[in-house]
Amino acid sequence: MDWKLLPHPRFAGPKGPVVLAILDGVGVGRGDEADAVKLAATPTLDRLAVPGLRTTLRAHGTAVGLPSDDDMGNSEVGHNALGCGRIHAQGALLVNRAIESGALFEGEVWRAAVERAARGGALHFLGLLSDGNVHSNIAHLEAMLRAAARAGAGRLYVHALLDGRDVPPTSAPIYVDRLEAVLAELRASGKDARIASGGGRMFVTMDRYESDWGIVERGWRAHVLGDGRRFASTSAAIEAFRAERPGVLDQDLPPFVIADGDRPVAPIADGDAVIMFNFRGDRAIEISRAFDDDDFDKFDRVRRPDVLYAGMMEYDGDLHVPRRFLVTPPSIEHTMGEILARNGVTQLAISETQKYGHVTYFWNGNRSGMFDDGLETYVEIPSDRVPFEQRPWMKAAEITDRLIDELRTGRHRLARVNYANGDMVGHTGSFDATVVAVETVDLQLARLARAVEELEGILVVTADHGNADEMYQHAKDGKVQRHKQTGEPVIRTSHSLNPVPLLIHDPARAGAAPYEIDGDRAAAAGIANVTATVLELMGHAAPADLEPSLLRFR
Repeated sequence: MDWKLLPHPRFAGPKGPVVLAILDGVGVGRGDEADAVKLAATPTLDRLAVPGLRTTLRAHGTAVGLPSDDDMGNSEVGHNALGCGRIHAQGALLVNRAIESGALFEGEVWRAAVERAARGGALHFLGLLSDGNVHSNIAHLEAMLRAAARAGAGRLYVHALLDGRDVPPTSAPIYVDRLEAVLAELRASGKDARIASGGGRMFVTMDRYESDWGIVERGWRAHVLGDGRRFASTSAAIEAFRAERPGVLDQDLPPFVIADGDRPVAPIADGDAVIMFNFRGDRAIEISRAFDDDDFDKFDRVRRPDVLYAGMMEYDGDLHVPRRFLVTPPSIEHTMGEILARNGVTQLAISETQKYGHVTYFWNGNRSGMFDDGLETYVEIPSDRVPFEQRPWMKAAEITDRLIDELRTGRHRLARVNYANGDMVGHTGSFDATVVAVETVDLQLARLARAVEELEGILVVTADHGNADEMYQHAKDGKVQRHKQTGEPVIRTSHSLNPVPLLIHDPARAGAAPYEIDGDRAAAAGIANVTATVLELMGHAAPADLEPSLLRFR
């Protein structure tokens, strides 16, 4: 592979740095009452939307390697696409293919897990119970349950993490009922097949970036130790929690353990096998480490059962987490970060904890480390540990403080920054807080734009997917759905299918830039095209294997 970057034949790049600002979850919506982005005061975004240097890009479905254009984009695949500049088949599509072809069930790890269950151990499935197709898909779980039963596994248990984030916020009963129907089918064939434990994804098991190991510990205690509030069924647990905490969303439900009388149905025990059926890595790594790591010190595991643990995919290709997995993840090489590092170009990546891994790990093609620690600087600003709707400003100001300080050192030719507010606050379903989140980011963008202007650089603004732009559900006729009893809008907490902005701010050439965005090319483009576009703005000829740049030079 040829790694050498050639100079652009018509543009030498700016005197100062090129800064790529990713406004996480800030899409371009319909401009109606559901659109917190449109209803927020965003004078900076408005000012930067210069004709000829603005467009919108697709950030979902096939444009980011997902199975269909009905699939929402997400931060993982979005940053993969932005970082590598190409479209790779992503987790959901790869797992679909492995199940449809039967390859998953022919693999060594799957056979070893089923063999344990056939010898009398239990086969446990742990993961997010929904069809959001962002972290997991219930259809994958159903296929594996049925295949394991056919292969002779007699004891099949599910540890169900409830979603309400990538799907409607109180939709858990729909997925629980769907799963219970499959489990009843298996019990009718003589299997012991039940839900064993669970809880809301944002409170149990699915932490990421080591933001709060207490989330993982709560999951461990419920899934492995059978330690938690006990109920006769998952439905009973959901009903009880909702009665006690009116308005609670599925994602925030406490841990629960299903019990026969006073005895937990199926704590994970020696001789069992455990399959984490999430295909997305960021929220599966920590629980995988709790099972796999010999020298684990993040919390007291009390006991570590002798199990065969496997992930749906390898969640971290550098650290090889987990040790065993069912489907080989996409091989993403020749990323922007590595191309620039091999050409001696300095880079800065910065965000707060909630999105730090996105501008590092996912950006680099699911690789944890740096390509060249002499050329790269990674900065993590610790996130607050409070509900996001209570601090919608999050750490945007602190990120901008540090980013501007770093830019003024003159060390960084390219900087990439993620502002997490639009996504993390948007997921809470709080409209007013999300408006504040968007306005916060706009204010910090104003500070960043002024710094870029002073340094004679170029600022590029985009997003990885939509979210804050569609805070309420829409009916097929395009109108906002409303509750029949109250007339209030139906809250939406998941990502949108809306496009995202691409804005270029080149203050040194205001009104006289030697380039513009090619409207015809942009009409069919996705966020993978941003990579080549940014390389050209830096003064490099974009490598031929990337999705093409959107710039047309005059």
